[in-house]
Amino acid sequence: MLRRLIRPARRLPVWLLLSVTAPFVLEVLLHMWRWSVPRPAAELDAPFFTACQEPDVGARRENAVLVMLARNHELEKANKTITSIDSHFNRWFNYPVLFLNDEPWSPRFVDVLNKTARGLATFEVVPRNQWTFPEGVDVDAAKQNIKEQGERGIPHAGEEGYHHMCRFYSGKFYQLDALKKYKWYWRLEPDVDFTCAITYDPFVQMARHKKVYGFTIALWEVGKSCPNLFRSMADWKEMMDIPTRGLWKAMVSPSWVPYPFRRFMSWLPYRDARGDEWNLCHYWSNFEIADMDFFRTRAYQDLFEYLDKKGGFYFERWGDAAVHSLAVAMLADPRQVHHFEDFGYRHDQLFQCPANAPGGQLPNSKLLLGSATSSPEMENGIGCRCECDGRTTSNHPGSCLNLLKSPTTIKRPWYSRSS
Repeated sequence: MLRRLIRPARRLPVWLLLSVTAPFVLEVLLHMWRWSVPRPAAELDAPFFTACQEPDVGARRENAVLVMLARNHELEKANKTITSIDSHFNRWFNYPVLFLNDEPWSPRFVDVLNKTARGLATFEVVPRNQWTFPEGVDVDAAKQNIKEQGERGIPHAGEEGYHHMCRFYSGKFYQLDALKKYKWYWRLEPDVDFTCAITYDPFVQMARHKKVYGFTIALWEVGKSCPNLFRSMADWKEMMDIPTRGLWKAMVSPSWVPYPFRRFMSWLPYRDARGDEWNLCHYWSNFEIADMDFFRTRAYQDLFEYLDKKGGFYFERWGDAAVHSLAVAMLADPRQVHHFEDFGYRHDQLFQCPANAPGGQLPNSKLLLGSATSSPEMENGIGCRCECDGRTTSNHPGSCLNLLKSPTTIKRPWYSRSS
């Protein structure tokens, strides 16, 4: 049967076949070129420092806060994180620490964590109206859908509280009364290890270099958790006539299907209305150092309200990491995003571990006493007194990191799309 269908095509003249197919091939190549990420003339996001610094304990501080959302039963894991960040950073810089919970704090949690934070901590409860289903959502239907998501094996999707958390961090977080007096935040999670000394003030450097968002790890999102998130965000982007920036291009895998057939691809998950696909890359938001004024802008808040009305925080499992990442790609200049590649960081099973900078460990510094290193210095290392083994800089694929850094670096893998 197939041979009968192919046989007539073999009889067609070559020039006719070429004349028919050439316009489609040319259109696809042009389409791919339009989505290529421009290569910058120079590195646009170098590390702020590439060796230990003498901590400037008397310098001006930014209006910033360390923030952790935790629950009473996570006392040990929360205490581990605060112990780690205090010994590796905050013992020199003394930024306040804000703990958030959707339930009243236990006296023991407050007592233990306040001691670990050396009295710098405050404890707040998220208002109930910011940790619940939004108006207009069919609550019974949402709860049933959450149950079904859990049964399908989507990570955390069967937990109602996890959906509330994703919605809260995606929008309501930035309007929280307890945070309104601050401009910058450093997001922390229970069960985190910082494995290098952080001897400079990242908030000051972010402000000095006009950055709005900082991250450590970039990964793929769990695709089945948010099949319609990218379409919703791309629709809003087009509706608001927002220009396409390099970072948005880096998050899109353009379709190889020629126009006009490409639009049929829009029926598939993770696609925009033209049929191009989100590659699922995003910043892992359990670590964020960011300017809250960026997320408080009218543009971002309008985007969040648009997404909130779509219902995807409950009828799918739209994560705050994906929402933040796509919003930053859409609304920020790539040069405003910073990779803290000099930070040693571990959460769950994933880590980032820079090698120690050769000749840059300040062995005679009195302020750095207690920040002993157990890892050797290595050529091209940028870490400060890192305890982790810098011979393995990470334990996760680097594909997304390479893609999301492509708008700001001239060092790219051969497979990257560049122009």
